[in-house]
Amino acid sequence: MPAITLSNLHYSTADAHPLFTGLDLGFAAERTGLVGRNGVGKTTLLRLIAGELEPQAGSVSVSGTLATLRQSVRPRPGETIADLFGVTGALALLARAEAGTATIDELAEADWTLESRIEVALGRVGLAAAPGTPLAGLSGGQRTRAALAAAILAEPDVLLLDEPTNNLDRDGRDAVRALVRDWRGGMIVVSHDRELLEEMDAIVELTSLGAARYGGNWSSYRARKDAELAQAEQALADAERGKAQVAREIRTATERQARRDKGGRRKAAKGDLPRILLGTLKGRAEETVGAGARLAERKRGEADAALAAARAKVEVLQPLMVGIAPSGLAANRVVVDVEDVSAGYVPGAPVIEGLSFTITGPERVAVAGPNGSGKSTLLALLTGRLAPWAGRVGVVADHALLDQTVSLLDPALSIRDNFRRLHPETGENECRAALARFRFRADAALQVVGTLSGGQMLRAGLACTLGAPKPPLLLILDEPTNHLDIDSLEAVEAGLRGYDGALVVVSHDMAFLDAIGVGRWIELAKT
Repeated sequence: MPAITLSNLHYSTADAHPLFTGLDLGFAAERTGLVGRNGVGKTTLLRLIAGELEPQAGSVSVSGTLATLRQSVRPRPGETIADLFGVTGALALLARAEAGTATIDELAEADWTLESRIEVALGRVGLAAAPGTPLAGLSGGQRTRAALAAAILAEPDVLLLDEPTNNLDRDGRDAVRALVRDWRGGMIVVSHDRELLEEMDAIVELTSLGAARYGGNWSSYRARKDAELAQAEQALADAERGKAQVAREIRTATERQARRDKGGRRKAAKGDLPRILLGTLKGRAEETVGAGARLAERKRGEADAALAAARAKVEVLQPLMVGIAPSGLAANRVVVDVEDVSAGYVPGAPVIEGLSFTITGPERVAVAGPNGSGKSTLLALLTGRLAPWAGRVGVVADHALLDQTVSLLDPALSIRDNFRRLHPETGENECRAALARFRFRADAALQVVGTLSGGQMLRAGLACTLGAPKPPLLLILDEPTNHLDIDSLEAVEAGLRGYDGALVVVSHDMAFLDAIGVGRWIELAKT
């Protein structure tokens, strides 16, 4: 049976930030979801398992074959699906065999089942494309499907998937979920897709404290986490009471000692005690005071340590909470008015044709459609980056776009400086408080945006947009769930539920769209 064992694993980033310290973890031949906050090391752990990185200490033991699906596929010039599959030479041999030009030795090496297996693999991920199709001609979602099919073709004992549903349309997500549901080997899936995680046999959570395994799917994991949070909060309350009790005991002991000292001073003042006895009593009193002070300090230190540990546990378990100020959007105000619009990039080949719709007041609208149907084109029209060929696009001036690259942020500036640049009317305290709500506290707010991970960058974009003293009347979100960890995602959902402005969201994450209360859909189709 395939198995993966991590023993006493140590690994730090290039800037000496420790990700794993003495990590012991095992994966059996089952479907395991790997979850955790952004930056905790999920992708790094997959790379260590795959042998792409070497542990700085400890060991990684793998029994069986592995195949890996990357988060994104960047095609090389001229690269085809066959190249991605690693079967270009084998397909050329079959072509020579069919043409009658293959040698006897080559015929002996021919894999006569290859073409049918490629067709089956592509079919399992819902991709209708020939092996010779250039990868550059595919959308990001189609390339992800092709990479997934390549991993299937390899028939590994363990399949490593890193965010497999990112950039996939609804049909692609359904295909991945069906593949995972039917997979009979081992599988480790890094994902924030809660629908996909419902197909898991176990969930492994990575935190700054290490790793914990939970049997069952996402729903079972969440129930256990809720119970753990309740226990941690109770432990925190107990630690706070314990510290208060220690403080009372120290105060009582100090007051008692002060009364004894006062009594000793009165006796000494009467002058009826021998000088040598006075010295002895004074020495004993000083020793008692010193011992009491040391005991008090030890108890205070133990209480502080217990309280800090309890707070740290709650911090790890407590979901991020987001508060959003009112936008002031009136219920009858038109924020988007699109009338009979046609647009595209190549003359004579419209991506959108004859589209009309209106968004009024705090409506929540999802833009849906298969990859290539024009969702990104519509967002470009709404934000003024693309002019329509025909028709009219009207959008309220007070709007903000959070795209997948978070282009509203200057990558050369810190998060704090970006916030002040976008909201120059805010003071330093107001800025820091807004960023802290998104877990950019103290020095974390001074991180340069260009050094952030994808998830951290989107969180910074949300902080600089939704954390404003007056958020925009219209917020446009382009695949906002792609790079957020699940804790941050659920916090954003909670925040958006309290946002009183209008929302236009491009997303294939049904759990997210349901959570934020989307009430209307604009369905786009390929022209």
